[in-house]
Amino acid sequence: MLVDFFQTMRTYRVPCSIREYLDLINALKHHLAFADLDDFYHVSKLCLVKDERHYDKFDKAFAHYFEGIDKLDEILTSAKGIPEEWMKSEFERMFSKEEMEAIESQGGFDELMKKFRERLEEQEKRHRGGNRMIGTGGTSPFGADGFNPEGMRVDQGRSRHKKAIKVWEQRNYRNLDDDIELGIRNIKVALRRLRKFARTGAAEELDLDDTISSTANNAGFLDIKMVPERHNAVKVLLFFDIGGTMDPFVRVCEELFSAARAEFKHMETFYFHNCLYESVWKDNRRKNSERTPTWELMRRFTKDYKVIFVGDAMMAPYEVTHVGGSVEHWNDEAGAVWLQRMKETFDKVVWLNPVPDSQWGWSNSLNTIRDIMEDKMYPLTINGLEDAMRELTR
Repeated sequence: MLVDFFQTMRTYRVPCSIREYLDLINALKHHLAFADLDDFYHVSKLCLVKDERHYDKFDKAFAHYFEGIDKLDEILTSAKGIPEEWMKSEFERMFSKEEMEAIESQGGFDELMKKFRERLEEQEKRHRGGNRMIGTGGTSPFGADGFNPEGMRVDQGRSRHKKAIKVWEQRNYRNLDDDIELGIRNIKVALRRLRKFARTGAAEELDLDDTISSTANNAGFLDIKMVPERHNAVKVLLFFDIGGTMDPFVRVCEELFSAARAEFKHMETFYFHNCLYESVWKDNRRKNSERTPTWELMRRFTKDYKVIFVGDAMMAPYEVTHVGGSVEHWNDEAGAVWLQRMKETFDKVVWLNPVPDSQWGWSNSLNTIRDIMEDKMYPLTINGLEDAMRELTR
């Protein structure tokens, strides 16, 4: 049962195992989904997908597997389908007494299906209103947007009166691609790879296991135990290139900043222009008056901070390699020197680039920075973020 469905998931690289497959079978045995494609979609997604980043692959696999299955009699008569006698008994279990009486008023489930097939064969055009043919509106037992409590809904896309016996319609699930749209949600999913949980601070969260154990050891008298809140203990220094060629990437940088701020409790953010030099700033409106020396950052923050630079690395080559190369001020030391110092000070340093990696080859400055980073430059895509977070956790 559902072996082909499971294999389709594996074909689309949804990393589900036999354990997840058996969980799905067990869920179906306990009637968490029955004769409803929407219910089965949600139950199978819950059982087979253990990581949000695989939701899009699951949707593609699901749409592929159920493509073309839009007729109830194809499911009922299929050799791989649900036995009709079992399905009838399940209807009897699920429906109320009033609903079963409504079915019987039409001659029973078999008669209802027979009438539907007969009318489908004799109908040659669309009908609106009326009380016999398959159509929309009206009081025919078959159709859409009408009213008949003993009826069957056909290709409606929604239920208006919630009294149809069986929904007969084709579901179309969107084929999504995790490489197309970044978005705050997808960024958060990728950043979750960079996690190291710890409990510090005041004890504000109930420790249920310890409370139960302590209460049992206390002769049944309640003994509440509290623990500090569990949070991500990873510490991050985030540097954004701002202005100039980075203007087209403001939106994606804002999304990254918003997602990172929600994910990391210990995070400091600074700005630079084109390349890192002897100072950075936290407020772009006061960048000329309130700057932080780069030396101070390297002294203030411990080496276990994860350092992330975000920039397109597109500039004149001398801005990276030469004294006085900065376009905004006179720098006594080359940008490459400061980047190298950051790499020597902190254990983990990566560079995220919003420019597609297919365009990296022609930029001399980009390739210079990439060499300094020892190829730890990643495109600002979902896959690139995941690779960068994986590098920071090694």
